[in-house]
Amino acid sequence: MLAEALEHLVRGVVDNPDDVSVRDKQLRRGAVLEVRVHPDDLGKVIGRNGRTATAFRTVISALAGRGGARVDFVDVDRRR
Repeated sequence: MLAEALEHLVRGVVDNPDDVSVRDKQLRRGAVLEVRVHPDDLGKVIGRNGRTATAFRTVISALAGRGGARVDFVDVDRRR
């Protein structure tokens, strides 16, 4: 549910909504949501001084409740 909500929010911000993918990973320390977007949209998702990314994290933490969830924005260019 959290991954779908985050994907919906991110798709509304970017220019290339078809390239948005959110992966839910369960780790020992809790849930991690990895967000991947088109390289041209990474700046829009992070926002000025990280404000947009912080807003995404705030909404997801409110939806997650006690369990919590971490949101990571993955730079696709650096992985390869």
